[in-house]
Amino acid sequence: MSILRNFLKADRRCIRKFVWNMGCKGISGFNKFQKRKQRGENFPAFQFISVTDDCNLACQGCWVTKGEKSACLDLAAINKIIDDSKKYGSYFFGILGGEPLMYSGLMDIFRMNPDCYFQLFTNGTLLNDKVAAELRQLANVTPLISLEGNEIVADIRRGSSRVFERTIKAIETSTSNGLITGVAISVCKSNIKMALSDEFIEILHSRGVLYLWYYIYRPTGENPHYELALAPEDILRLRQFLVDGRTKYPLVLIDSYWGADGEPFCPAAEGLSHHINPQGYIEPCPVIQYSCDNIASGDLKGIYEGSMFIRDFKTEVNHRTRGCILMENPQWLAKFAADHQAVNTSNRSDLSEQLKNGCVVCSHGSCDKIPEKNWIYRMAKKRAFFGLGAYG
Repeated sequence: MSILRNFLKADRRCIRKFVWNMGCKGISGFNKFQKRKQRGENFPAFQFISVTDDCNLACQGCWVTKGEKSACLDLAAINKIIDDSKKYGSYFFGILGGEPLMYSGLMDIFRMNPDCYFQLFTNGTLLNDKVAAELRQLANVTPLISLEGNEIVADIRRGSSRVFERTIKAIETSTSNGLITGVAISVCKSNIKMALSDEFIEILHSRGVLYLWYYIYRPTGENPHYELALAPEDILRLRQFLVDGRTKYPLVLIDSYWGADGEPFCPAAEGLSHHINPQGYIEPCPVIQYSCDNIASGDLKGIYEGSMFIRDFKTEVNHRTRGCILMENPQWLAKFAADHQAVNTSNRSDLSEQLKNGCVVCSHGSCDKIPEKNWIYRMAKKRAFFGLGAYG
């Protein structure tokens, strides 16, 4: 009931937009995706769009590397992605960066698409009262604020100072302005104790956070920091925490790794979601930084249907793992990209060598199957975006 109480504290316009744009349209869009998939069609349920590679932090393991100059999608290109997606019942979009609050046209995206719902992936350091008030007026955005550790760990993980304090301030600013607010944490060796604790849940719940999204740390980027990767017993501990926590904690706990019966899956390999980077390249997911397709080529549906790279990725990954191919078999990924003559979209010239020499680490695919206990989560994972998420 305390989840509902916090939900009802949100601004009424935000609640209405969430229920209609995210809830009703989201379920309808997911059903349409399932029917497309049964027909062998290749258009995702929803998409993640990185609007810029600009960022004001330098996080460990971040996949975003800037080129000689910043890259960003222009507003017309973003609106075309959205318009093409709406034709197929997709009204939900994840907005990423870099740090998307550094993108000058961000509010225009939300304002020009009032019939859609957006999840704003942000580090929170730029989320002030002015920004929050504008988001409240628009009402079709949920900030997902990343919190990567306590006062000590957060500074190390994010390459800056006072990050924990600034993140908590952003959470308080978001909730006090009536926004439906989520927090994300990328669970790794340095923050797992905090992430899987009653105290962490209480810190967030007491500040009005409605949902908490758990990721598994994926070593990538210029400095992968493989030592932060979780061991198999850590992943099992995380999975058990999620299953148990969904029966007792006053927050919605989200993952995008396991289905209702505990079976692991890769959202990209399922075709559920894909990623469009700041240069318009379509990637299987944000951390698989290869592409054979660009949105500039034409109609989005036609691009997806004609993409042998995306189609083969889905087929071949599912033959190899139900987990994360980047973590479990980076050497195969390098060969797959080379065989398809895919463009390296990472801005790192040594990406192929990094993958060929990369460490193999465990992903969620190594975890024992633990079925969901809570019937609401079981239903959500079967019928509603596998539990409100597909950013694997």
